[in-house]
Amino acid sequence: MDKILTIIDKEWAEVFKNRVVLFTVVLLPLVFTIMPLVILYTMETAGPGGAVSEMPPEFTRMCGDLRGTACTQVFIIYQFMLLFMLLPLAIPVAISAYSIVGEKTTHSLEPLLATPITTAELILGKGLAAAIPAIGATWVGFLVFILGTRVLVSTPQVSARLLDPVWLIGVVVLGPLLAAAAVSMSIIVSSRVSDPRTAEQLSMVLIVPVLGVFFGQIGGLVLIDAGFMLAMVAVMLLVDAGLVYLGVRLFQRETILTKWR
Repeated sequence: MDKILTIIDKEWAEVFKNRVVLFTVVLLPLVFTIMPLVILYTMETAGPGGAVSEMPPEFTRMCGDLRGTACTQVFIIYQFMLLFMLLPLAIPVAISAYSIVGEKTTHSLEPLLATPITTAELILGKGLAAAIPAIGATWVGFLVFILGTRVLVSTPQVSARLLDPVWLIGVVVLGPLLAAAAVSMSIIVSSRVSDPRTAEQLSMVLIVPVLGVFFGQIGGLVLIDAGFMLAMVAVMLLVDAGLVYLGVRLFQRETILTKWR
């Protein structure tokens, strides 16, 4: 465990010197948190109303007794909650994409590989160094979003929707699983390419399915409920296990030590 903690300290000391990483870790959660709060506040001050009829019929039934502005606010909340699913994907990719290929360019990985550390310990340390800031930023942003909604929205039933099991499962359980998948994918790519930007771009392919769900929900094609979230959790557990296994198998220490010059 001491070796893993040492790797985490080393990773954080290096990657957070990069402005791109700082931008992703700090500014992206800030935007995803403030933007929906501004929209909700604007709707609140605009007075009663709301084009509920323009929403997908599947969604309007989820509003229950809420009508007008309150129902529209719930709709907005549900859309932006999916953006919190992007944070555990985008943030760790920005960190872990530099974790191996970045050290390749600075020739700082070879001395680390020469130490008595296993491949699993190395990958786990680098993975946790990327995943912990992503999960922390997502949870902090979600907490601020809950508190901000309670302050800015006058209808208690609207802010209560943020504590719906659907989104608690999504943020607390599915979020870390998505972060683990993003980290594993980016480490695999990072160990096979020679440019950090290429590693980051290839790893961002994991965002595509989440965007598909986002636009599917807007169009009424996807109905996100607790069952959907639990199914996603089950799928991501399998995906994470496969990516971790693949990452360890594809990480070739001998090739790095002999050919990365």
